[in-house]
Amino acid sequence: MSNILAIVGRPNVGKSTLYNRLTETRKAIVDDQSGVTRDRHYGIAEWTHKNFTVIDTGGYVANSEDVFEAAIREQVHIAIEEANVVVFLVDVTTGITDLDADIAQILRKSKKPVYVAVNKVDNYQLQSDASEFYSLGLGEIYCISSMSGSGTGELLDAVITNFDEEKEEENKLPVYAIVGRPNVGKSSMINALIGKDRNIVTEIAGTTRDSIHIHYNQFGHEFMLIDTAGLRKKTKVHENLEFYSVMRTIKALEECDVVIIMIDAVDGIESQDVNIFHLAEKNKKGVVIVVNKWDLVEKDHKTILEFTDKIKQKLAPFTDVPIVFTSVIEKQRIFKTIEAAAKVYANKIKKIQTSKLNDILLPIIEKTPPPSIKGKHIKIKYITQINATSPMFAFFCNLPQYIKDPYKRFIENKLREHFDFEGVPIQIFFRQK
Repeated sequence: MSNILAIVGRPNVGKSTLYNRLTETRKAIVDDQSGVTRDRHYGIAEWTHKNFTVIDTGGYVANSEDVFEAAIREQVHIAIEEANVVVFLVDVTTGITDLDADIAQILRKSKKPVYVAVNKVDNYQLQSDASEFYSLGLGEIYCISSMSGSGTGELLDAVITNFDEEKEEENKLPVYAIVGRPNVGKSSMINALIGKDRNIVTEIAGTTRDSIHIHYNQFGHEFMLIDTAGLRKKTKVHENLEFYSVMRTIKALEECDVVIIMIDAVDGIESQDVNIFHLAEKNKKGVVIVVNKWDLVEKDHKTILEFTDKIKQKLAPFTDVPIVFTSVIEKQRIFKTIEAAAKVYANKIKKIQTSKLNDILLPIIEKTPPPSIKGKHIKIKYITQINATSPMFAFFCNLPQYIKDPYKRFIENKLREHFDFEGVPIQIFFRQK
């Protein structure tokens, strides 16, 4: 089971600030104006050695107050259904509003663990004001300040008791997940691969009711395939379709070895695709980019190169990723996708002999050593691959603390150049010899 924490609440209570604090990023835009968060943000957080995904459910910008409130309620329903834990964020400076009471009513009916976090509690006076939130009937309240971080430790201590330990499974088939925004052709791709209409395919975005696991064993390839279209119900609020697909995608992404990200050739790569790509990278998953509907694009001899460059610019700095141009309708290059995924999986589990690593990389390092800092020369003496589920390398040296990111990137590029880790994130550690 994936560990997913969803932050819900009405607009302008500080959800994005809390999200930024938990994921240690500045990815969500924070502003006093309500409804600034339009895109869904999702990132990795870690507390006392447990990793989990945090989703900032965000607000909406809409013309009518009614639609606005309906959208928030809808999103709370989705978060309850898909997340393991819900943090319900409220604002001590405004007290309980009608919308807070509505959200609380939905949460009371759910069977998911809900934690009420009373935000903006910056002094003792406000702490006593926070006690009114007990009347929401959702149990214990946690007084926090997402701006300064006070109280978030106690909240997280309680939240992580609901998360499973990660289990490593031995000797299993490779698992590939096909992910992407609604209506890019994920189900059609699977139908084309398995040669029959296993999934219902229509032109309405969001017709796949659930993530579907398929055992594939044809043409010398055997693996599990996850179709993540994952939209259980139709809704008028377009953003919620996107949000729902994101929740499903995250679950599949945590289960799989290689993520096949499908993008629409007509629309190009969008922010949600880039978010999913970076989430896959952080989770140390293999990645294949598939550009579908390539038959709908007017082409000349430069089109593929230009399209590839645009994608790589958006994915930087991790650009060593296979890109396959397909048309599922025309059945063009569908099996290239599977071959690319198989190669990425092989790269992910690849082990390189220590002697080979040292023979190839040590002369390169000797020729281009790390820059000396404060007159101290850094000597890298020995390299080995760490036994893990994705490529990790330890470089033993005299002063690991002085090695900076640019040199780390140089080393990573040399590893990729000599050993082919296309599609797979690499981790590099410098350790004291």
